Amino acid sequence: MNTNTYMSPKDFFLHLGATVALYASAIAIINLAFEIMNRLLPDTLSNYWSSSSIAWPISMLVVLVPILYTLENLINRDIRKIAEKKDIWIRRWRIYLTLFLSGVTIAVDVITLINTYLNGEISSRFIWKVIIILIISAVIFAYYILAKNVAGDPSVESITGVKSKKLWQRILAIVGIVVTLSAIIAGFMIVGSPNTQRSLRFDSQRVNDLSNIQWQIVTYWQRAGNMPDSLYDLRDPISSLQIPLDPETGKQYEYVSMNKDPLSFGLCATFDLASNFKNNAVSSQTQPIKAMNNDGLDYGWEHPAGYYCFEKKIDPKLYPRSGTVEKLFNI
Repeated sequence: MNTNTYMSPKDFFLHLGATVALYASAIAIINLAFEIMNRLLPDTLSNYWSSSSIAWPISMLVVLVPILYTLENLINRDIRKIAEKKDIWIRRWRIYLTLFLSGVTIAVDVITLINTYLNGEISSRFIWKVIIILIISAVIFAYYILAKNVAGDPSVESITGVKSKKLWQRILAIVGIVVTLSAIIAGFMIVGSPNTQRSLRFDSQRVNDLSNIQWQIVTYWQRAGNMPDSLYDLRDPISSLQIPLDPETGKQYEYVSMNKDPLSFGLCATFDLASNFKNNAVSSQTQPIKAMNNDGLDYGWEHPAGYYCFEKKIDPKLYPRSGTVEKLFNI
């Protein structure tokens, strides 16, 4: 009997869609697990991390995993109705290609582990990543080796061995769901909720705005020889310089003169979250995991939640006035 007779366009696109969803989901969950390990076990040689590296895999898994399980269910339902469909060429190629790729991945994973161990470069983060790849590849390999052997032939439904294999196939499918949900939950715990991410982006913009204002104040002092009375003094119609406003409220940032020192000033803003709040989530911008100096400050911009003022002081030796520069170079 020609088994290709039973392959319809529906069968082709069901198997094609399941293949794409499977491979994309496998890559996404590995990337997500790797980024979680990078966050939990930071490496001083690779200490930059972005929440988008976790948000993207989560977004992919939330969409692709339900699609994958739905397509697999539709394929198995068709095979139960028409047993010959288990032998159509696209199904056989899909299963053997998946077995080949997952088997190669397992072999390369183990080889890499042994080679790294023998070279004395092994670390806890590396071990966890090897285990992650091994578990995901093994689950996929085991599921499709069972799918190849128990194709839903009604004539063998009563055989105990076949029923046992189908039971294991369902267990592996459940394991896949549990692993995926666990990774997604862990990802959300690290990056925080969408509201947290929005607040972090607002706070990040506030720090950027205050940093820009700080340098405008330094430039103003170098040129004018005195500190500005207010932020309005910094406006320059020629360069079209505009003083930034709070991105969330639209209110102006506060500039405070320090009476104790004519070169000291304060820049104030109201922040949604503390820059070192407990869940350690960071904004969507790429930034160091550990950005602390020896004093425990985040390069001068560490802040609590709520209203806070950063006290700054201009060092005339580091930032001399324009006239001083001219004298130094005999201009």
